[in-house]
Amino acid sequence: MAVLDRVTSSAADGAAGAGGGSKASGAGRAATVGLLFALLATVVWSGSFVTSRALADSVPPIQHAFWRWIIALVAVAPFAARAAWRQRALLRRHIRYLLLASLLGVTVYNTLVNQAGISTSAGNMGMIMAASPVIMALYERLGGTRLGARRIVGMLVACAGVLLLVSKGSLALDFSTGDLWMLGAALSFASYSALLRRKPTGIDGLAFLFTTFALGALMLSPVYVTSLVVQGGFEATPATVSPLLYVGVVSSAVAFFAWNKAISLIGAARAGVVYYLQPVCVALLSFLVLGEPTGPLQLLCMALILGGVILGAARGGSK
Repeated sequence: MAVLDRVTSSAADGAAGAGGGSKASGAGRAATVGLLFALLATVVWSGSFVTSRALADSVPPIQHAFWRWIIALVAVAPFAARAAWRQRALLRRHIRYLLLASLLGVTVYNTLVNQAGISTSAGNMGMIMAASPVIMALYERLGGTRLGARRIVGMLVACAGVLLLVSKGSLALDFSTGDLWMLGAALSFASYSALLRRKPTGIDGLAFLFTTFALGALMLSPVYVTSLVVQGGFEATPATVSPLLYVGVVSSAVAFFAWNKAISLIGAARAGVVYYLQPVCVALLSFLVLGEPTGPLQLLCMALILGGVILGAARGGSK
């Protein structure tokens, strides 16, 4: 994460350069870095949907979420704990904001994803989560951001691909219970992403990450204890611990850091267009890892999604 920070700082320095030409090229570099961060987070998170589906029968959803964030907290502590301690007065001053961000992005979002994994496929999970960029864009528009014709068209093309995937080409949506849990997860994640644009000035990115992970895990603690009492614990084997390490270290610590950086550089709406790639990544991973089928319809819809992402994420998409 220190390496990612240096990359971002370099892009930001370029964006701040004096002179019209250098300022434009610097802004272009910052936008490119932001898109790459969004892409990194999207690809990594795709694996977490497959993991949630794979662990659905062996690890209760609440326990999965709790240990994910404990592992993530341990992973970021060497990089972030000192920064959080230095900024403890600033963090206390904005505790209500931090509690809301932790609730939406940590406590609620991933718990709903894990719950959905019990009764829907990994492919459906990824496809339904692609609704979140639409909500992100609506939030930004309500906040006064002009989205631009190219980005709107790209979003609509990608959204059409997602709808075709979910409906299996019929456009007659038939949602399972797990699909509804995923819709709730999409709303929670989009709200968290919109909230990131209002992060109080001065809070260090790593301090923010450490604090939200800690608060999110703390809010999960009571329901985690309840799950232990009612459902019992899970058996710690390579088949359960390895996926938890992946979602804790890679899908949480690395991906959330990258996503937060992307939002700070290019905004939630533009990062959300890249997020449409998630159904494509999830479909490929679920086929390779879980054996979930991928046919001609899926390939056609993936092409629509990719085309929409390229159109909406291109420079000048806001004009």
